[in-house]
Amino acid sequence: MYKLSSWLYRVSGAPILLVAILVFVAFMVLVLPNMAGQLGEITGVDVSPDTSFIYSSTDLYEMAEAYGEEGRAYYIYSRFTFDVAWPLAYVFFLAVTTSYLYRNHSPGKSWKLVNLLPLVGGIFDFLENSAASLVMYRYPLETPVVATLAPVFTFIKWVLIVLSFAVLIIGLLLKVKNFIKVMRTS
Repeated sequence: MYKLSSWLYRVSGAPILLVAILVFVAFMVLVLPNMAGQLGEITGVDVSPDTSFIYSSTDLYEMAEAYGEEGRAYYIYSRFTFDVAWPLAYVFFLAVTTSYLYRNHSPGKSWKLVNLLPLVGGIFDFLENSAASLVMYRYPLETPVVATLAPVFTFIKWVLIVLSFAVLIIGLLLKVKNFIKVMRTS
């Protein structure tokens, strides 16, 4: 883990940071608005496991029922196309930005691992997508263990993503504080 974290700190210079920001903004502006409503249009339902913070396996089965056969097929397709690219984009952005902001900050060795939070969040996003897709694929057959794990993966994903953004904001505030401190002494 320390080697991966250290590597991220080393490669997260200004050029990579700029690429990460551009990719993230491009997804936010060009891709997400188009994708946001497509599942709802196809299924007639606005709820999705991916956007829910807390739901149960019962809720997941209710979504599978409400989506219908075409909606479930689209859900699975989108989890392994768009929802592979989107986590890669936000993980890239969060990991690089966090690494860039904290690379000269040395509060302790364990704290340096904070740049791995987005990667772990991305792993849970993929676990969530795989579990929910399996439930959708097998529906109306039940997949109890997987259906129970999907909401857990979703919850952990959201907690880690929120924490990643919080760490990023704190890092940004620390940079601004240091900048103001330098400006005052000049």
